[in-house]
Amino acid sequence: MRTIFLLFFVSSLLFFSCSKDDSGSEPVPEKLGITYVYIGESALVENGSNVNISLAEPIEIKFDKAVNTASVNENIRLLDAANQEIELTKSFFSQNQLVKLAHPAFDENSTYTLQILSGIKGEKNETLDARTYSFKTLTVPLALESVLIGNNPVNLLTRIKEVSREPEITLNFNTPISKDDLAPYVSYRTGGSGVAYSLTQIDEKTISVTVTQALDGFSKHTLSISANVEDRIGKPFEGMNMNFYTEIDPAPKFPVVSDEELLTKVQEQTFKYFWDFGHPVSGLARERNSSNETVTTGGSGFGVMAILVGIERGFITRAEGVERLQTMVEFLGNADRFHGAWSHWLNGTTGKALPFSTKDNGGDLVETSFMAAGLLAARQYLNPSDSEENALIGKINTLWNSIEWDWYTRGGQNVLYWHWSPNYGWDMNMKIQGYNEALITYIMAASSATHPVSADVYHQGWAKNGSIKNGKEFYGIKLPLGYDYGGPLFFAHYSFLGIDPTNLSDQYGNYWEQNRNHTLINREYCIQNPKNYVGYSADCWGLTASDNHDGYSAQSPTNDLGVITPTAAISSIPFTPDESMQALRFFYYQLGDKLWGDYGFYDAFNVTESWTAGSFLAIDQGPIVVMIENYRTGLIWDLLMSCPEVQAGLTKLGFTY
Repeated sequence: MRTIFLLFFVSSLLFFSCSKDDSGSEPVPEKLGITYVYIGESALVENGSNVNISLAEPIEIKFDKAVNTASVNENIRLLDAANQEIELTKSFFSQNQLVKLAHPAFDENSTYTLQILSGIKGEKNETLDARTYSFKTLTVPLALESVLIGNNPVNLLTRIKEVSREPEITLNFNTPISKDDLAPYVSYRTGGSGVAYSLTQIDEKTISVTVTQALDGFSKHTLSISANVEDRIGKPFEGMNMNFYTEIDPAPKFPVVSDEELLTKVQEQTFKYFWDFGHPVSGLARERNSSNETVTTGGSGFGVMAILVGIERGFITRAEGVERLQTMVEFLGNADRFHGAWSHWLNGTTGKALPFSTKDNGGDLVETSFMAAGLLAARQYLNPSDSEENALIGKINTLWNSIEWDWYTRGGQNVLYWHWSPNYGWDMNMKIQGYNEALITYIMAASSATHPVSADVYHQGWAKNGSIKNGKEFYGIKLPLGYDYGGPLFFAHYSFLGIDPTNLSDQYGNYWEQNRNHTLINREYCIQNPKNYVGYSADCWGLTASDNHDGYSAQSPTNDLGVITPTAAISSIPFTPDESMQALRFFYYQLGDKLWGDYGFYDAFNVTESWTAGSFLAIDQGPIVVMIENYRTGLIWDLLMSCPEVQAGLTKLGFTY
């Protein structure tokens, strides 16, 4: 019993002793934690790699509880690489959980230490374990803040045009750099050739680049700074590659003559393509100046017309011209024909058809119509009272009357087909439908006395029951027919080398208005220059099919590749005499040192791509000779329009003229 009492007594003492001790002890405070530390967009980590830290952004420290601001002020330190303390300005946000530390701008590529000491307390006396963060600042890349040419700022992301031929280019950088550091990494080039220049230090961040020679006009130049400048200055640099285009050199490249003399010079030089460069066996025109044996039917039809101009202008004698025509007609009579139609290309020696493409190795009715128009114009020019010329007239009639236009309706359809091949039949399956260059094909087909087509073939086939009409305005200019913006300008040329559009109309439109407005729309598009190509202007315009920097294409406002083709503007001279003459003067006097060659103007050029053709094409040279003459005298128009068959054909199709 006594034992039980003693145990109870001891237990009671222990109980009361423990209760007394617990009620008198201090509670243990909670811990204060750090949610994050940021400098700008960079989150700092302890014992981690904190690099490329912003130079000027404030330091942000987020605690998980509100802090005692007085303790913060005394217990955050920022040290530089030499352990020198940096003055900080502290601001508190988010109910004293967020501290922002403003500081002087850090040095580039330098190491700093942020110490958050354990003396920081929470508002409820929470304690903090000390933290230390080391970080290294970024190196500010060298960058261009602005570029001026003369006094004008330029945007390196846009095409820079119309720059002086002796430009001063000012480069403004974001950080100091010396011209001596920059010089080894600068290059200035025109094409593949270096340009002489000098560098001048304007201030610690600004350097000017001045050429010490006049740059070529109307050409592309490149000022570059290599990214390797980093190796010298220790700062990253993306590099610079600035392309710009100089204004035209206004000095005439050839002696200035009267407009009439200039027109004659252009005709005579261009005529040489058909005369001096005509194939030695067939007399026909080579497809282009690099074609060797390949002669072209359509381009040779234009060449026949050019020979008539050459006789009239005195470039050759009549006897020489008649002799060449005899050679051509004899050759055509013995060349491959396909129901009377010639192929697009022929071998100039053998007369064998050459494939224009895999299945296009037979008759080409459109090319044949260009030849037929040339032959009929020649027939009208020849003198039936002269026995030699009369014999040639007879041979031309034989060729003309043997063209089976009706065969190309493919079994009596109300449309003409472009191709037929003995190997592939009608596989090309290309209907000749407007609006394009082939109006002459339907006029020739309707004019045939031996193999004519009906008016329905024209109205349903070519005109598609009137759907060739357009009637919309482009740049305030109404376009009667065809595609929006008119298409390539050869649509206004090929059919109208011999067909006079001056007063020509049918139920679909007026063809003088069509050709003039088509040309004006094409020109205005070039003036507006929506793609910002180099060189387009009221002086320099004309989009049509030609060679280009990537091959060959039918350039137009809806297929604009930056290519100007001289034949486009020049061959429109009957329709737009002032505008075309303005372009012709520009091509000859301003660009003649680059654009004028043995056979007149080279085919095309693209200043934006620093490209000029080395080629001459028969189908582009021919219209220049012929349309200038039509503008001057109406010679070829008068000849073809005097054909009784053509008059009958036009009347059959409902034309007035």
